[in-house]
Amino acid sequence: MRKPLILCVCGARPNFMNIVPIVDALERDGRAETLLVHTGQHYDQKMSRSFFHELGIRKPDVNLDVGSNTHAVQTADVMTRLEPICIERSPSWVVVVGDVNSTVAAALVAAKLGIKIAHVEAGLRSFDRSMPEEINRLVTDALSDLLFVTEPAGVENLRREGIADGKVHLIGNVMIDTLLRNRERAEQSNVVNALRLKTRPYSVLTLHRPSNVDAADMLLGILSALEQICAELPIVMPAHPRTTHCLERLGLLSRVRQITGFRMIGPLGYLDFVKLMADSALVLTDSGGIQEETTVLGVPCLTLRENTERPITLTHGTNTLAGTTTDAILAAYRAVRSDPPRVPEPPKLWDGKAAERAVARLLSTCG
Repeated sequence: MRKPLILCVCGARPNFMNIVPIVDALERDGRAETLLVHTGQHYDQKMSRSFFHELGIRKPDVNLDVGSNTHAVQTADVMTRLEPICIERSPSWVVVVGDVNSTVAAALVAAKLGIKIAHVEAGLRSFDRSMPEEINRLVTDALSDLLFVTEPAGVENLRREGIADGKVHLIGNVMIDTLLRNRERAEQSNVVNALRLKTRPYSVLTLHRPSNVDAADMLLGILSALEQICAELPIVMPAHPRTTHCLERLGLLSRVRQITGFRMIGPLGYLDFVKLMADSALVLTDSGGIQEETTVLGVPCLTLRENTERPITLTHGTNTLAGTTTDAILAAYRAVRSDPPRVPEPPKLWDGKAAERAVARLLSTCG
């Protein structure tokens, strides 16, 4: 008797930390065949290939090689390249993770072909539809047959949107599975010594959201706050390629490079970046996943946004919403530096076993 086929899709850097525990748990169980598809949404060495190597993700069975483009073109490219694979292989389930364009594209393909969809990291809501990721979340969740949720707020969001309770499962945080699995390896990284940061406190910055980096006035306000923070606490920024491009386009790259105490470096691999965060005094970010990782690492985090789709990092973690204006960021910075958040116990079910719970539920439907 042929085993059921589970087609797992990943495409961008945040997806890789989510997909590896799912694929590993499926292959350990052995009751289903697993087909791993990389869409190629992130495709270069630092944004993709190094993650596969460091996290022990096996070589994808299929790489769609879609590359970078506008949201519409990228989504369409994933759909047109994935559809023939789904038709040929006829999977029992398509598993999608996160909230990137590859996520919603794969969900649309599966839904139109009548293939069941499981969404890992479902139910997260910023309630800000100007964020492309929010649209991806809403559409993916509306189409999905199994919704695996990281925190209780996600369950409430889905219930409010009319998703049947039987589809929704609070399983914990698969990204934290990957973090816990790799903490000891990350601790062996030499990145802090290589950057000559070992003997003094420093902070880490990641910045890439279009709302923060696409417009000069918004970016200038954030930079003004960073200049003042750097006078007290050096900042290291592993720069997302998109951010570097925006700084160049807006004529701000030279200004950034002249900020005393500010170091802009290239993207880091997963283990180096975890080590850099773990040893820092503070992380400033507009990323969703980093809010979760700093919560488990016990590192204070300032989120440079007006909202977060991960509220548990505020109530049960080390995260603070700092806003995006100069004054708001500086006020949040001073508050955190004078009274750092306590390091709580990790949120419930963030225990390294979320993927096992997700896979057990998924395979129970395969008969």
